[in-house]
Amino acid sequence: MDKKAQLIEYVIQDIIAFSIEDAGLEIPAAMSRFYNSTVFEKLQDTETGLYSCGSAYVYDLFRSELENGKLLQVEV
Repeated sequence: MDKKAQLIEYVIQDIIAFSIEDAGLEIPAAMSRFYNSTVFEKLQDTETGLYSCGSAYVYDLFRSELENGKLLQVEV
C-alpha cells in the first residue's frame, strides 16, 4: 500500500469513528453512509488532495454534505 492509500484509509477510519460518536450509529451504518457520499468519492481521487487535509476537515465536509444534501465547500 502506498503512502497516499494509507493516508486515505486513516481518514476513512477517523470519519467512521466520528460518525459513530456524533450520530450514535453502528459501524455498518456509519460505513454505509460515508461510502455512499460524494466526499468519499473525492477522498478516493488522489488528484483532489483531500486525503492530505486532515480528518477533521474531511469530516466537516461530510457533515455539510449530509446537512445540505450535496457537497458544498463553505469559504472562510
